[in-house]
Amino acid sequence: MFRHQRPLTLPTAEEALPGRIEPCDIPPYHLVNRQPLAPPYPPHLQRALLAMGCFWGVERRFWQTPGVVITMVGYAGGHTPNPTYEEVCSGATGHTEVVQILFDPAQVSYRQLLQIFWEGHDPTQGMRQGNDIGTQYRSAIYGCDATQLATAEATRHDYQQALTAAGFGTITTEIAAAPPFYYAEGYHQQYLARHPNGYCGVGGLGIALPAATA
Repeated sequence: MFRHQRPLTLPTAEEALPGRIEPCDIPPYHLVNRQPLAPPYPPHLQRALLAMGCFWGVERRFWQTPGVVITMVGYAGGHTPNPTYEEVCSGATGHTEVVQILFDPAQVSYRQLLQIFWEGHDPTQGMRQGNDIGTQYRSAIYGCDATQLATAEATRHDYQQALTAAGFGTITTEIAAAPPFYYAEGYHQQYLARHPNGYCGVGGLGIALPAATA
């Protein structure tokens, strides 16, 4: 991943790159579990859209989670349609690196996924995550419905209390209704399955939320 200094402010819609109509090509199947990456998806699955830094390590963390059926990496939260990785890294699209998660709510709850989210990175860093600096590394929860948004807000409150008690700063995580998701290029999908020793970047603060409930 690029770790150089990047713009730390988001572009306006007028400033953002124009993008394109055509989406990028992606593999037909998940490299690890052979599930299809493109819809339609099984109707019993629910969707989560989370950003917590470099998406390579984040995706692996979630495909290893019981109850998660499909994962894919991409870009969300910006203005440029169907951006490329280089465009996102330039800071001129407004997107952050996200993982789209399709999960079975009978096996894992959305709140349990958010527990992994909060405990798996530092949500207080603004436009960076560790050594990765830039708007594309900002922390975000994009709720796919009103219930998800409410759960995100509630868990942010709980985690902020835990952080404050431990002497950490204020959470900067963006919480908003899910914007369009744009697939990242095929070589990013399940990157760490093909490059097991590749850069991961996932790491939390060692602060736990109260035990997750279904």
